[in-house]
Amino acid sequence: MDLAALTERAQEIRALCARCAPAPGGRPWTREALAQGLIGNANELLQLAMAKAGGRAGPELEAQLARELADCLWSVLVLADAYGVDLERAFLRAMNALEAGAVPKGAGGGERGREFSDPVGQISG
Repeated sequence: MDLAALTERAQEIRALCARCAPAPGGRPWTREALAQGLIGNANELLQLAMAKAGGRAGPELEAQLARELADCLWSVLVLADAYGVDLERAFLRAMNALEAGAVPKGAGGGERGREFSDPVGQISG
């Protein structure tokens, strides 16, 4: 499934959720509420990653980790759509900026080490 198909599926689920489960406080799911949901998902992902790093393993943890990663992806897809961001284009530009900022000139791509603070912030639509 490509990014466009994933985004379409995410929007189908967003529409379903909007009908069945309003945002906290009974409000509609605004872009800000969606962003708050992403933070909640990322927090749950962090807890699972920490559990995995601490030696807690097993099929249940693996399934929870996969589900949380999928939830995070859903949030990113619907937020990108809500803000009118071409996510594929933005991703490729961000990766190019990361690569350019992480590899010093003349290093031939093999040496990493140059510091960069926020290459994604340097990218404009």
